[in-house]
Amino acid sequence: MNKKVVVISLGGSLIIPNEINYKFLKNFKETIKKNSKNYKFVIVCGGGKTARNYINGLKNENIKRKELFQSLLGISSTRLNARFMTYFFGEDTNKEIPHDMGRVKNLLDKHNVVFCGALRYAKKETSDATAAKLANYFNSPFINLTDVAGLYSKDPTKNKNAKLIPKINWKEFQKMANKSKFTPGQHFVLDQDASNIIRKYKIQTYIIGQDLIELENILNNKKFIGTIISR
Repeated sequence: MNKKVVVISLGGSLIIPNEINYKFLKNFKETIKKNSKNYKFVIVCGGGKTARNYINGLKNENIKRKELFQSLLGISSTRLNARFMTYFFGEDTNKEIPHDMGRVKNLLDKHNVVFCGALRYAKKETSDATAAKLANYFNSPFINLTDVAGLYSKDPTKNKNAKLIPKINWKEFQKMANKSKFTPGQHFVLDQDASNIIRKYKIQTYIIGQDLIELENILNNKKFIGTIISR
């Protein structure tokens, strides 16, 4: 595999916030296909609102192994979104949705772009942790595309005075991520387990919003608006 691999976590909120986010996805498709001349991409799809709707459907039910079932619903939602994205991209993408890292690698040998959702079930993980694990597996940078422009001091959707944090080290980011308790379908820029993985393996990580100029800038080693998590 001669091309450098880049792992992207594509938030479900960007795929289908309420309805299919066609304009963004059309631009995303063009951006990825243009840059696949120089890179191979593993794109891990989140579950977004679809996952949270299913997860919340069990929230008030008194059933055994509820958190496990909620997590499995989340995984299924990420795979549904990945399936849609393979159809949306058309040629030179996988049509099989892989469930383990070895299969992702095999598919990447054949395609420039491979979509997946969460892989095998792991306790207290979201698709972010899947992407972090894949970034370590491929020794690649990790780019997280989400619905806010990067990491903020506070939730920018609720606090007007929230400030964008352009750079943070792995240790400090891990502290921020671990302030909240894991819940299936949680909505933070990266989950707790992903923060642990990127710190442990020193994975250079980028958090950017849906302005795809910033993705282009990262891929072309230019300045970008967003957050970098590194040493």
